[in-house]
Amino acid sequence: MTQALIVGAGPAGTVAALVLARAGVHVRLIDRCTFPRHKLCGDTLNPGALSILDRLGLGNRVRARSIPISGMVVTGPHGARVACDYPGGLFGAAISRRDLDAALLDAAIAAGVDFLPSVRVKQPIRDGNSRVSGVRCGDGTPPMKAAVVIAADGRRSSLASELGLTRSPGAPRRWAFGAYFSDVDGMTARGEMHVRTDGYIGVAGLADGLTNVCVVREVASGQSPGILPEAVIARALSCDDRLRERFAGATQVAPASSLGPLAIEARAAGFPGLLLAGDAAGFVDPMTGDGLRFALRGGELAAESALFELETGIPGYRRLRAARRREFSGKWRINRALRALVGSPAAVRIAAAISARWARPVQYLIGVAGDIPLARS
Repeated sequence: MTQALIVGAGPAGTVAALVLARAGVHVRLIDRCTFPRHKLCGDTLNPGALSILDRLGLGNRVRARSIPISGMVVTGPHGARVACDYPGGLFGAAISRRDLDAALLDAAIAAGVDFLPSVRVKQPIRDGNSRVSGVRCGDGTPPMKAAVVIAADGRRSSLASELGLTRSPGAPRRWAFGAYFSDVDGMTARGEMHVRTDGYIGVAGLADGLTNVCVVREVASGQSPGILPEAVIARALSCDDRLRERFAGATQVAPASSLGPLAIEARAAGFPGLLLAGDAAGFVDPMTGDGLRFALRGGELAAESALFELETGIPGYRRLRAARRREFSGKWRINRALRALVGSPAAVRIAAAISARWARPVQYLIGVAGDIPLARS
């Protein structure tokens, strides 16, 4: 029987697999996709996320596939604009999820992880109602047993859902719409966040002259299946005074994609025999650009709790919940406040008016969003 079975080979799952394999654990990592694969994402790592990769010995490998981000530009309605670099010579990185996931997966396999792609998990195997002991798969794949299972299979985790660990709240119902463009004017070494009264637009320059555009909008219940991502993105860019001219000569180089509703809440960090990591443990609205830091650190925390469970036989999900609260609660509070602000057009207008005259609060938030204290530690 496998000691640790990890479902999902995104950043959280691969980091958990890497940490466990380096600790001498026999790890099997499975994913429903084949790699490399496309994944809708803002494609940016903040300085705090890079510090985690440095600690894991992967920072230089990722930097070699990325371009540096020196700071952020944040704009609002009525001409509000604040730009600042990260302090102390710190940098983030812009890298496509296709390249980031491949780099992390290669490192996990090199550490001895057994990787199986194209495996679709249907439900957990439970010993009575007391403990998860493996997973059942589709497409004729035999069941897989393990001493501990880590569910890192995304926002719509079949394992977390089957056990009643997560839910999608009724509001807000925001969706993300993403695409890649070439020949965008005015790109710099800074990432961009354009906050508007109807949502926000993230813009990030990537290698090879590409630009990632991610538009987040509120979508009414029942409306999403009829929305074309290309139409949402085209309208957002053409109607925006700051972005219209910059994208006038740009070319969309790949089909647009969508993801939503974004918000996922988790009532627990797992179940006896099962631990949650990444978006399966709760999905955070990505407007602060720190989603990958949550994923990377969440993968580390899940691996630490899995080691505890393997060594002691005591379920580690309560330990993991406490660790996640200690690690993330401050950022969760800030993210909730920012989501509430963006959800109120009046609040956005007031914040824009203040920031146009007093840049310091936005500069502080840029530092917080970049996880600068963690990057310095």
